[in-house]
Amino acid sequence: MHISKITIRNFRSFAHLDVRIAENTTCIIGENNTGKTNLLQALRLCLDVNLASSYRSLLPSDIHSAVDLSHPSQVVIAIEIDQWAGKVNEEALVGGWQVAPDRARLIYRFRPKLKVRDDLADETIEPGDLTIDDYQWEITGGGDPRHDVATVDWDQDIGVGIRFSDLQSFLVVHLPALRDVESDLRQTRSSPLTRLIAASEIDHAEKDALVQALRDANQTIAESPTIEALAEAIDASFTKVSGPAFDMGVGLGLAEPSFQAIVKALRILLTNAAVTDFDPAQNGLGLNNILYVSIWIEYFNKRLAQEKSAGQIILFEEPEAHLHPQLQLALFGALKALPFQSILTTHSTHITSQADLSSFVVLTNVGVAGTASGVPAENKDLEQNDIADLERFLDATKSNMLFARKVILVEGPAELFLIPPLVKEVMEIDLDREGIAVIPIYGVHFDVYAKLFTEGSLPKRCAIVADGDLKPSDAIEEDGDDELPDPPDLDALENDYVKVFRCPTTFERAITISGTLEMFAKAADEIGAPRVATRLRRGVRALEQEGLTADQRRELLDPLRAAVLSTAKRFGKARFAQLASSYVSDATALPPYIKNAVKWLRDDEADE
Repeated sequence: MHISKITIRNFRSFAHLDVRIAENTTCIIGENNTGKTNLLQALRLCLDVNLASSYRSLLPSDIHSAVDLSHPSQVVIAIEIDQWAGKVNEEALVGGWQVAPDRARLIYRFRPKLKVRDDLADETIEPGDLTIDDYQWEITGGGDPRHDVATVDWDQDIGVGIRFSDLQSFLVVHLPALRDVESDLRQTRSSPLTRLIAASEIDHAEKDALVQALRDANQTIAESPTIEALAEAIDASFTKVSGPAFDMGVGLGLAEPSFQAIVKALRILLTNAAVTDFDPAQNGLGLNNILYVSIWIEYFNKRLAQEKSAGQIILFEEPEAHLHPQLQLALFGALKALPFQSILTTHSTHITSQADLSSFVVLTNVGVAGTASGVPAENKDLEQNDIADLERFLDATKSNMLFARKVILVEGPAELFLIPPLVKEVMEIDLDREGIAVIPIYGVHFDVYAKLFTEGSLPKRCAIVADGDLKPSDAIEEDGDDELPDPPDLDALENDYVKVFRCPTTFERAITISGTLEMFAKAADEIGAPRVATRLRRGVRALEQEGLTADQRRELLDPLRAAVLSTAKRFGKARFAQLASSYVSDATALPPYIKNAVKWLRDDEADE
């Protein structure tokens, strides 16, 4: 059984969300406060029988801010389920919710109570007089597949009521971001170890043997002279305090000799090269998280093997918590390999670098009271080779663009090293604090990446900052070289979310202006190019002359630009840019095309 789609209307940060869910592992990603946890909570409202009913009765803070509860309205959460046909247990659970062959639907609604709906119809109650107490929750299944649950009216019924207890056969495990693993392992009711023992179906003979072992241990301990003396002293004191009417024999032992007591008393003991049989409390938080998840996974596998379950899913918030990058990748690899569904929320670019593009649900803050959602892999402009290209491209650094509020795409590392500090120094704008990520594509083919920035995929602004000729400044063509594909037509890439900003030449030339010459001169000094540094400083003085025409300034700058570019090529363009960035405090100006890109992203007025 597979949850294939979720539709949300008016719940918390979601005015409307409608996304498809990946078959195995889904990664819900986005910046903070976009509603990743809200999406998991929405799933729990539909599915999780262990979620207390008090949570299903929503509070005003659970309703989207655009909704006026005094007028009849509703919250709707619907999930679609497939891949259940032909599986006895799963058919028994969801068959009654069927809306199409091998497709079922479960719907949570929070809307005015039936009596309130009747009173509104009779005009006994006027719209505008309702309070939160006039609303109640309900869960139904099935319904007319032609009805779009996102647009159905609050007074229109959908599907049939379900027995809430039926959901007990579908296991939902929710692992919150702030997990107290040690406490959960100690608490019998919440420990996955307890469930794993129960699922192991230990026979009566083995249980009896374990109980006898506990009796023997209790007897051995009780016969210890000191323990025996303590038990007798406590017994005498108890008799004296309670009186003979309430007299009971007192003894000391490990635990009551019953199988339930053994289950409660069992503890995980760990051993490594340094310590034998130590409690997980002595472990680091990260490894304890891995241990905890491992027990749950083994429990899920037991359920599958016994063929008694009607589906199961892990809802996992921030699996990267307390884990270094290698363990993050190991855990995510294990989750991807599971034979059942998992849905994760994550801020980890290490995890997103390993995830398939088809697994992403991206939540984006659009600057209003709400969140936009997208599934990049469903972008119709992306061909199969584009998807493969993006999956190679989105490593742990560049997948940051999935989390950023806005993006600047640049050609290479030189722009990455220089643009953010220069913008901060000259424009007094911290791109990080603005939620703007600078992402190098290491080339000039922006078209694949620009396709992502559309409605339903990544509905966020993307500024492409590129060279005028879209030809790397260090490219050298040799006779007999194969002809490579032409660079994309950048103007054709522009849409409501994408805008192109180009300089007339290459980045190194464009960034060499009177306000950056001293910065480059100091970088030249540091790498041991004093003659270049001297030329640049002479240029500063020459450009300070009054009355220079535009042509005269260009004649002065052209050889200086050539010197900076040549020095950068010889030393290494990325390394030279990195060195120069440490002297941005000497910079006083930026090329207009970069300033305009930043201003467009911030909705500021561009320079002429």
